[in-house]
Amino acid sequence: MSEFDNYDSEYQTEETDTRNPLRARMKQLEKENAEAKKLLAEAETARRELAFVKAGIDLTSPASKYFVKGYDGDLDPDAIRQAAVEAQLISPPVAPSQTEEAQAWNRTAKIAAGSQTAQPPVDWARRLEDATSSQEVEKILSEARAALQNP
Repeated sequence: MSEFDNYDSEYQTEETDTRNPLRARMKQLEKENAEAKKLLAEAETARRELAFVKAGIDLTSPASKYFVKGYDGDLDPDAIRQAAVEAQLISPPVAPSQTEEAQAWNRTAKIAAGSQTAQPPVDWARRLEDATSSQEVEKILSEARAALQNP
């Protein structure tokens, strides 16, 4: 093929495009349509993966990959989670039992009660003034030292 043949084919393509602008516009629209379809497919794939991630499915495990490929139900995270539990891919969510909840409330109540029953501070000076013997003063001083060392 000579360079003149190549020149002729380029000239014919340009000539066709300039002679028929409608065909050129159609080619452009077909190209844009193909790109839009590709982007739509990518968006649908991303939407599907997001639904599985929201449902708590690990997309990196091999079993999960098969599950994701084969799942054809609703893309609601709860529906996906239910199907994954049925397929034994994930364990069912464990609801806290009523006894655990009751124990938690009891602990909270004890903590709240403990904070309300704090004893007033000891008035060491008054206790020393009220002491009647030196032995009692020594006892009060030893209590004060112990209270200061272990607040």
